[in-house]
Amino acid sequence: MQKKLKLWDAIMLVMGSMIGSGIFIVSADMMRNLGSGYWLIIVWIITGIMTVAAAISYGELSSIFPKAGGQYTYLTEIFGKKMGFLYGWGLFTVIQTGTIAAVAMAFGKFTAYLVPWLNYSDPIFQSGEFQITYIQILAIFVILLLTYINTRGVESGKLLQNLFTGSKILALLGLIALGFILVDFSHLAENFSFGTDAFNNLNKDSKGNFLKTGWESISGMALLGGIAAAMVGSVFSSVAWESVTFVSGEIENPKKNVVKAMILGTSAVMLLYIAVNFVYLNALDRDSIAFAANERVAVTASQSIFGNAGTIIIAVLVMISTFGCNNGLILAGARVFQTMAKDGLFFKSAIKNNKNQVPENALWMQGIWASVLCLSGQYGNLLDMISFVIVLFYMITVFGVIYLRIKKPDLERPYKTWLYPITPFVYLFIGTCFCVLLLIYKQQYTWPGFLMVLIGLPVYYLINRKK
Repeated sequence: MQKKLKLWDAIMLVMGSMIGSGIFIVSADMMRNLGSGYWLIIVWIITGIMTVAAAISYGELSSIFPKAGGQYTYLTEIFGKKMGFLYGWGLFTVIQTGTIAAVAMAFGKFTAYLVPWLNYSDPIFQSGEFQITYIQILAIFVILLLTYINTRGVESGKLLQNLFTGSKILALLGLIALGFILVDFSHLAENFSFGTDAFNNLNKDSKGNFLKTGWESISGMALLGGIAAAMVGSVFSSVAWESVTFVSGEIENPKKNVVKAMILGTSAVMLLYIAVNFVYLNALDRDSIAFAANERVAVTASQSIFGNAGTIIIAVLVMISTFGCNNGLILAGARVFQTMAKDGLFFKSAIKNNKNQVPENALWMQGIWASVLCLSGQYGNLLDMISFVIVLFYMITVFGVIYLRIKKPDLERPYKTWLYPITPFVYLFIGTCFCVLLLIYKQQYTWPGFLMVLIGLPVYYLINRKK
């Protein structure tokens, strides 16, 4: 593969793939689970520590295996083809493609702010609860457009990635600054005054909607359950940074630049996320965050900051953010499926590069399946179910750093995990707590995704039946 991506391009890929639609939405659900500005910030800090610790740990593996495929390659090299395939299976069926579909749909929904008829027009097709809307068609168009652009060569995708990632970083910095300058009345002290015992036990009406009454202080394991439930949102907003490892084969000096990109990119994004949440807490009271219309807390905050123009400003920002995010996901994901194909674990046609030296067939396979998920309308449910599995695979990969240190201590390591073994153990500890608490309190987020990945086992044996 041609080394056309420099360190700056890799950092932009990390940041662009992470910043999608989540940061503009998930804080509403998090506040309903937490009930306090204090705990909202604490959960984002925990997620930040967790994310950066994983990135630091992955750096060691990226220096040992500096080739395309990233996490799939690490898992295959350390634990064998079966583990690698299960990750790749999950990545293709829902992790990467489901995220692409969800981000594209977020682009469509926020476009509807600027073009209202997208929201109010009748479905193109409807049969029972299944329907095809113009927003879905717009989402599919964006996926296919970005897929086509990336088939034109890695430089086309790189240019688009740098442009849109740079734009949304500047826009977020502007939102953070103006979120403190233009707000007439600060709710920051009020939101932090609820302190450490401001968790809630919210009631629902007959339609399943949250009632704006019923905040109750809870403690003990219920408090930990609230933190775990809230972390589903913050973790979802903080994944995809590992996409840069998928394109290691096209990065200059990957043994050094991949780890630098992951650490610098994840650290910068998590600081931005925490600052944006301070803006929400400054501009809005607790109920306005928790019960923001359609979960769009960024829209509500933007209206408080900028007045009536706020809706348009935030809609444009989210459109830029989601468009750039999807470009990064599409660019990186196809490289994993190409590597799997070379190992005999994916369609053989995905191996071939086109005249522009990119895996065109793998790109289109990924784009078409993501489009199908858009039409199905099930991408949101799938992503909720898969959050548990994403963290499990992160944990297995981070454990791989410790496993290799024990099994192959003499292996050449151009980069060694900073503060080893503390850093990987910090991630494994937080990740284990998160997964165990979800198993106790939010089973709907756990076993369906785990089952989906396990379905990959018979597929693996079917592919390898002649071996």
